[in-house]
Amino acid sequence: MSKKKILIILSIVVILFTSILIEKKTIHKLIYTKKYSEYVIKYSKEFDLDENLVHSVIKAESKFKPDAVSHKGAKGLMQISDITRDWAKEELALDDVDVFNPEINIRIGCWYLNKLYKEFGKLDLVIAAYNGGSGNVKKWLNNNEYSKDGEKLHNIPFEETSNYVEKVKKNYINYNKLYGKKGTNQ
Repeated sequence: MSKKKILIILSIVVILFTSILIEKKTIHKLIYTKKYSEYVIKYSKEFDLDENLVHSVIKAESKFKPDAVSHKGAKGLMQISDITRDWAKEELALDDVDVFNPEINIRIGCWYLNKLYKEFGKLDLVIAAYNGGSGNVKKWLNNNEYSKDGEKLHNIPFEETSNYVEKVKKNYINYNKLYGKKGTNQ
């Protein structure tokens, strides 16, 4: 084979490989979308959260569907329960609360994540409490079966919560890889 043919084949391979890499990132950005960014940015700043974490929670909770309702009755993008809605309504001095409204839902979800950070301080515990409840996380931390040191959960007894923590953390890693901003709440 001539040098010219080898060079052409190598050029084609390099172009194809580069196209695949570019296409892969584009596809990943469709999978790890940043819908509702204007609200996520606004309320992440207000409540001192990393916006990639908020997007990770929304992706895990509702896959960015503002009308989502869980089997337990949690609603909207960040799956706000009625109890959390009522608590936020009082604490944030909100008049009417439509948790299906993306801005209101994200504001309440960010407020709640911030509350959990103040209570637990560690990403894994915050995520577990967001899904399984802060009361359960406190109980688990005080039980040697679930926490060896009272500071980390080594075993989460709720399979749904355990899977949820892994899902949000996976989302968070991917958002940080794709969009660059290393998370501030680790």
